[in-house]
Amino acid sequence: MGRHLTLALGLALLPAAARAEPLLAQYDVHAAGMTVMKVEALLDLDGPRYFVRTRIRMNGMAGFFARGDQVTSAEGAWRGLEPVPARYQLEGTWRGERRVVVMDYGPGSMPRLRAIEPPNAGEWEPVPESFQAGTMDALSALAKLTRVVGRTGRCDTEAKVYDGRRRADYSVRTLGQGVLQAEGGFGGPALKCAFEGRVLAGFRGDQDAEEARRPQSAEIWLGQPLPGTGPLPVRVELSSRWFGTIRAVLTSVEPAGSSQALAQQRR
Repeated sequence: MGRHLTLALGLALLPAAARAEPLLAQYDVHAAGMTVMKVEALLDLDGPRYFVRTRIRMNGMAGFFARGDQVTSAEGAWRGLEPVPARYQLEGTWRGERRVVVMDYGPGSMPRLRAIEPPNAGEWEPVPESFQAGTMDALSALAKLTRVVGRTGRCDTEAKVYDGRRRADYSVRTLGQGVLQAEGGFGGPALKCAFEGRVLAGFRGDQDAEEARRPQSAEIWLGQPLPGTGPLPVRVELSSRWFGTIRAVLTSVEPAGSSQALAQQRR
């Protein structure tokens, strides 16, 4: 984990051109003094194409009151620093309700919704097609952020995001470099970034309009948990109205293994 690595070995020295192995990362999400969620992320971000797969599971008492187990994946190709999404898929159960979203993309990164459950009608306001053109899913936006940091040493980027229900603008800017204390997760040099997300369309019918339009902010730290690999989010902190500060920390990361194992994890 490199807890006491010097700042001089920080993100500015991350290898950008070397071929990196796919990584399997584990995160714990803490709120109100409890671990409320477990997140597993498979990331294959190098080469001409990318693939990201996450699994989110509610944990502990939070899982008792709000059960959830959701798998989301995204894949596409690179055009320089820009992802060109090809497919996005979400499947799982949240609060006892089955959730499915399947999208692929046409020319101009125009998303084509192939399946959605439950349907948007009656729960979410429709997103106009003019707002959908040129968008990417949230996992492709994450892939873009890590690629930008790996190539430039900074996190100044933005993305137009659509997940089949909501349309949002994401922006990230560089705050500076520092050294994180481990505190149950990654410790070492990391780049601190400020994130802001603003929902533009696709509001839930039962949401307060003013509250729904309020931008959401977070701090993201990206570091190099394994030698010879690119940057990964190692800590994320955001404020919550009900739970105070919510913190996600990287607890472990390892090579995803052979190509056969990777293919199995992608299914």
